[in-house]
Amino acid sequence: MNKKSATPRKRGLRALLWRGVKYGVLVLLAYTLWASYKIYSVGHSDDGSNADCAVVLGAAAYHKKPSPVFAARLDHAIGLYREGRVKALVITGGRGSGASFAESEVGKLYCVENGVPEKDVFIETISLTTHENITQAKNVMEAQGYANALLVSDPWHLRRAQLMAEDIGISSQCSATLTSKYESFGAKASFFFKELFNVQVYHLL
Repeated sequence: MNKKSATPRKRGLRALLWRGVKYGVLVLLAYTLWASYKIYSVGHSDDGSNADCAVVLGAAAYHKKPSPVFAARLDHAIGLYREGRVKALVITGGRGSGASFAESEVGKLYCVENGVPEKDVFIETISLTTHENITQAKNVMEAQGYANALLVSDPWHLRRAQLMAEDIGISSQCSATLTSKYESFGAKASFFFKELFNVQVYHLL
């Protein structure tokens, strides 16, 4: 009798567990799609607003020359300055292992060589991560009395930067470079999925 009654009970439990798995997968899929949309939309929308400064997130530099990725970010920030959308540039990025110059120092030199007055380019030379970029940029902004900023980076990078800026109290909008040197499909996909993962880690931690 016990064996006969146990069979439908086990079947019912298995069915319940299976429904739970299906609903869990659907919820996870829906969340992934929403998170992906947020990364895409933040990185591909620019409302044309002005700000006190543009905060350029650091990237690799080779001695006194910015990497193609970094140069694209700097070019975009220079464009914002020339258009009058910002009155100053805040360039972030510290010195990597064995580097002679900080990323921000290389970035400042590049901007000055491309016509931005030195008095309007500010740097920090400490940060090595995106969160440190944002934190140190806030310190520079506060020292200069800047109330708001346009965040400049590659499209896939800006969602995480935006969340960090909100959390530490920077009033900001995003303005992605449209000439990112992550050009191939593979490079873009790799950057996107890396950022999708990093955003979730940031939410958790």
